[in-house]
Amino acid sequence: MGSTGTVLRELRGAQKSAKGVSLYSRYVNRPAGRVLAAGAYRAGLTPNQVTLVSAAFTYAALAAVALVEPSWTLGLAVYAALAVGFAFDSADGQLARLTGRGGPDGEWLDHVVDCGKLLLVHAAVLISFYRFGELPSDAWLLLPLGFQLAAVVTFCAGLLREQLGKAAATAQAATAQASAAPADPGTPPAPVSRVRAVALLPADYGVFCLVFLLLGAPGAFRAGYAVLAVVHTLFLAAFLTKWFRELRALRPG
Repeated sequence: MGSTGTVLRELRGAQKSAKGVSLYSRYVNRPAGRVLAAGAYRAGLTPNQVTLVSAAFTYAALAAVALVEPSWTLGLAVYAALAVGFAFDSADGQLARLTGRGGPDGEWLDHVVDCGKLLLVHAAVLISFYRFGELPSDAWLLLPLGFQLAAVVTFCAGLLREQLGKAAATAQAATAQASAAPADPGTPPAPVSRVRAVALLPADYGVFCLVFLLLGAPGAFRAGYAVLAVVHTLFLAAFLTKWFRELRALRPG
């Protein structure tokens, strides 16, 4: 693999499925991550090093939210750093698939960074509310805690759904092999739905990061953050119902 153009072509052929991905991740974050992955490849970085670069951008931005008085300048800087960090979060997996250097350690590190990000982003907003917010009521301090709960439960429940689903599929395949019965090939994958990709936009982390552009207008920021908190809570309820039904359908017998 020589030129950057060649690397980009290889990366385009190593993309994950677009199923269950919002338009922002599909058309903005993944392409940006592809460019960063190509640059990281040319620079000789490993996927784990790219993950740490992502963490550096993201965590620095969140520290600024907690420690610096809100302003339009801060909002722009925070959004830019979060967006770049999110793009690097996509780049590490793309680089791993390109080089074949991915592994359990890299997946573990990526999930640790993501979990820390979800905890810290709402903790940073809570600290900012407390230090600089001049809130209409102290009840507003509960909002970041509720948003944090919805975000972390969605993240953890989604990971468990994925892992338990894989374990059930492996067990079914082993049972079929032991009984000499052909394994159920299942239904073919459904085509990617553009309607679903649009519907998932409010739940996309990249779209959520846009709210920090409103840091210069505290009232507008609180309103936008509150709307997103409600939307994410509704998505959590829908996801939990869907995932529970899917796992129940995987029961043996």
